[in-house]
Formats: sequence, C-alpha cells, structure tokens
Amino acid sequence: MTDVDPLLRNIAGSTSERRPGQDIEPDPLEMAIGRNVRALRLSSGLSVGEMAARIGISKPMLSKIENAQTSCSLSTLSALSKGLDVPVTSLFRGADNRREAVFVPAGTGPAIMRNGTREGHLYESLGALRGQHQRLEPLLVTLTAESETFPLFQHPGTELIYLLEGEMSYGHSHSVYALTPGDALLLDGEGQHGPTALTRLPIRFLSIVAFPDVPG
Repeated sequence: MTDVDPLLRNIAGSTSERRPGQDIEPDPLEMAIGRNVRALRLSSGLSVGEMAARIGISKPMLSKIENAQTSCSLSTLSALSKGLDVPVTSLFRGADNRREAVFVPAGTGPAIMRNGTREGHLYESLGALRGQHQRLEPLLVTLTAESETFPLFQHPGTELIYLLEGEMSYGHSHSVYALTPGDALLLDGEGQHGPTALTRLPIRFLSIVAFPDVPG
C-alpha cells in the first residue's frame, strides 16, 4: 500500500461513534468546547500529550474533551483557559450557532449560465452555503450535443472533475486526459482547462471548485 498524506479532516476535525437511534450530534456545548480546544492546540503547534501536560490533565482526558466525549467541570474549564491562555468564554465560541446544510433533490438544482455555456451544455448547481463556506462551488455538468469549439476555463482555486457517464478528453495546461466513468481529475484552476473531445454522449460529470480564502 502506498503511503499517503494524512487527511486534513482527520487532522483538524474529530470523530466519534454512535449507536443506531442515538442523536447524530453530541451536546452542542461539548462539541463547541472540543472544537475550540482542538483549534487552539493546533494553532499552538502542540501535540495532545504536550498540551495535556501544560494544562495539567491526562492525555486521554484531553482527547475525550476534543472529541466531545465528556463534560468539562468548572475546574477543568479553568485549567483549559489558563493552559491555552484564552478567556473561558472563548471555549464556548460557536455553541449557539446552527450549522447550515443544503439538500438538493435530484433534478432540482438551478441551471447556471457559466461563461462559455452553449446549447447542449447544462450546468446545474448542487447547492451553496453562505459566508465563509461559499468557497466551495459544486456543479453537475451535462453535455448532450457535440461542439465545433470548446470553452476554456481559468479561475482561482482547485477543481475536481469526476466523470459519471459518457467519455471525453479533458485538457489542462499542456496535458490531455481521457476520462471514462469513475475517473477523477484534480487540477489547479489557474491553468486553462476544459473538454477537448466529446467521445461518447451524453456526458455527465461533477465539477467541484474550492476557491481560496478571500480577505474580508
């Protein structure tokens, strides 16, 4: 098996298990504390063991706190505050916020007029969140007609192309990739890219763009 880089979701996030029928989320307060403690620890560049030693609690206890698997006593919250050098109130940040999700039933996503859109080329939005989460733009692209010319796209950020149906050749920078169902192409959006040949119609693929942070 080839070694791979650790998943960012594993480094910055947390995981836990639940039984069937159990609420999908732990107490929001415990989740907020765990999320904030983990973020503050990571920003300090410390391991769980190093941070636990600084705070004065055991490594397993700190791990449980970060994964929202235990409730903190007042004395533990005070120790966390001192060890992390932050006010106690900062540990509760986000506890009252509802987390947004957008569900788009099949075939109901609004059609998007993208630069280069033409007859037989449909771009369907698969949802959009507000605020900082607008950095992700997922589209379902359907190509049903051959074209004499093809659009070339260029944008900030990273794009994932995942082919669901049909076959096509897709160019990026100086390379061309032959895509069949199940193939994925991850690319730097700053390089010009787009279809170069529609080999077997109809073609359906996911286009998911992650834009970089935009200074506020």
